[in-house]
Amino acid sequence: MPESIRTTGIAATAGSVSDADLLAQTATAVRAAGSVLRERFGDVVRHQTREELMRALAANDDAVLDALRPRLALLRPDARSVEDELAGGALPSGEWWVLDPAEGNVNHLHALPEWAVTATLVRDNQPVLTAVHLPLTGETYTALAGAGAHVDGRPLHVSRTRDLGLSLVATSQARPDEDEEVVRRIGSSITAMLFDALVVRTSVPATLHLLNVAAGRIDAFWQFAGARADLLPGALLVAEAGGRISDAEGRPWSPGSESFLAAAPGVHAEAVTTLSR
Repeated sequence: MPESIRTTGIAATAGSVSDADLLAQTATAVRAAGSVLRERFGDVVRHQTREELMRALAANDDAVLDALRPRLALLRPDARSVEDELAGGALPSGEWWVLDPAEGNVNHLHALPEWAVTATLVRDNQPVLTAVHLPLTGETYTALAGAGAHVDGRPLHVSRTRDLGLSLVATSQARPDEDEEVVRRIGSSITAMLFDALVVRTSVPATLHLLNVAAGRIDAFWQFAGARADLLPGALLVAEAGGRISDAEGRPWSPGSESFLAAAPGVHAEAVTTLSR
């Protein structure tokens, strides 16, 4: 990611007017796909084996992608897409749709309300625009590089809190079957934040925490490891809402980084200090 994603925004890419139109159409596409996921929402689905659970998760993904893929293909015929929500690292050059058709899929299967549909356009490894739709509330969060972040057309701005001791912070499980060292680091970071922050929230998915950072409801979010589809939408939203994006040690963040931190500018430095202990 460029320097600007760590501060108060991202430099606008060429053709920003057409990108604004593209964002509006992307938002329409994720809303339509979200209606598919909403129709599949209901009672808790119990599974006897891990294999059954994985098939159910895949079925949700496939149902949404069947609605989302053709719409995005019409918008950007030459763009390729990444649909593995656990994948990380840099992408080849060109345009890519980074999709999470059911962000918070496990929540969806357990009749919990925290889930969304996301689509982010990445151009030469720079996030250009993102749309995140919450089917249960009907809200759509959008961000366009250099043009701000919004929810249903209303501007978003991160918290103005300047004291970590007064902050509500959050973290998320990076991914299933995580390396033991990463799991222990997550535990240590939560303990450190329990001492330094006002309230610590721990839940999935990451994107919904990051929406709250962009909206000023949560002051900071951090995660170790992670994936493009988890973090790119929220990173763009937070940066465009005036937040700071870095790794947990305050260095520039990219999808290949081993940690991630999104915070209001007033508490970013304190959060780095806490997470670096």
